[in-house]
Amino acid sequence: MELFFYAVFGGLGAVVAVTELSKSNKDRINTSSAFNSFKNNYLIVYSLMMAGDWLQGPYVYYLYSTYGYGKGDIGQLFIAGFGSSMLFGTIVGSLADKQGRKRACVTYCITYILSCITKHSPHYKVLMLGRILGGIATSLLFSAFESWLVAEHFKRGFDQQWLSLTFSKAIFLGNGLVAILSGLFGNVLVDTLALGPVAPFDAASCFLAIGMAIILSSWSENFGDPSENKDLLTQFRGAAVAIASDEKIALLGAIQSLFEGSMYTFVFLWTPALSPNDEEIPHGFIFATFMLASMLGSSLASRLMARSSLRVESYMQIVFAVSSAALMLPILTTFLVAPSGVKGGSISFSGCIQLLGFCAFESCVGIFWPSIMKMRSQYIPEEARSTIMNFFRIPLNIFVCVVLYNVCYTIYYFNAMLELTNAVVFSYLWF
Repeated sequence: MELFFYAVFGGLGAVVAVTELSKSNKDRINTSSAFNSFKNNYLIVYSLMMAGDWLQGPYVYYLYSTYGYGKGDIGQLFIAGFGSSMLFGTIVGSLADKQGRKRACVTYCITYILSCITKHSPHYKVLMLGRILGGIATSLLFSAFESWLVAEHFKRGFDQQWLSLTFSKAIFLGNGLVAILSGLFGNVLVDTLALGPVAPFDAASCFLAIGMAIILSSWSENFGDPSENKDLLTQFRGAAVAIASDEKIALLGAIQSLFEGSMYTFVFLWTPALSPNDEEIPHGFIFATFMLASMLGSSLASRLMARSSLRVESYMQIVFAVSSAALMLPILTTFLVAPSGVKGGSISFSGCIQLLGFCAFESCVGIFWPSIMKMRSQYIPEEARSTIMNFFRIPLNIFVCVVLYNVCYTIYYFNAMLELTNAVVFSYLWF
């Protein structure tokens, strides 16, 4: 079965290469040299920020376990991270509109570096503080950088369609290539060089520091609503009114929360789905395969968004339907494929089918990110962009905390229903 993993990875890699190299003029957007310089600067910073995030992911649970903590204690640490993102992260992230997006991006770097430093301590309270800081940083990562980009893009007078190029490249690099390279680099640090499970966190701090230096030296500040007479509560109230008064903003938030809820749940459950009987599967290699699938999706998204006549809303309905079908596979294979009672061994036939389906889901994720970014740039008002984007993450964090507290296999069925709901919402909203 090892050949199967190589075949899937090689096949995806070939498709990604062909998709990128075969782009014609109609698949590309003609831009200016000034925009290309601006775009490349942002992509370098975004890639460094994502490297700082991806390096940590595979080793958080492992690090906690080496300190002697069990599943219950580790689960509480993870819940604290998402809870912090929901509570404190919403407040800190929302300050970006008033205090400045560049300042918020720098705050992300500092907060995440401090979170990495706490990983050197085996004390539970220090690790809990690190999770709280990490939750705040996560909210800033997924709101402040995009808010700065959109505002700066229009402030410099660039064409709106050019935003889609930056979005798709950011996902292709930051959520695809950088994720793969970060996984390999982390493996070298921990296994090859035997520097221990804290080494990836130290490396992440270095990347974050480099990115922060570039931000401080080359980014200009921009604001949402810098009015002096607006306090945080007034800002929250204004964002809530904007969401309540515009149906498209409200449903856009629902769509984002539903899809990301499915995505985060998938992260927790793909391992037990592929190895229900403790089959031996190459976790790192499968993760890299998923990232290749995500790169394929972002490459397809760049082609779709390059066509000015094709609206994002017209194809996202199909993306959600495919995602729903892919996440139904663990349920379907349970009924259609005879389960194996043998413990251990290589991946089963049903596991192979599910892996292909999960790759399809990750491709949909690759399409989703740049597409939802473009939609947010169109529908969310500039003066409250960061605040509204952090509001969107509140139901997501609640959902993830509930899943972490009580994970069960039928969550895949629930995820599939979430994706179908997304498709229905899109039909109602834009058709």
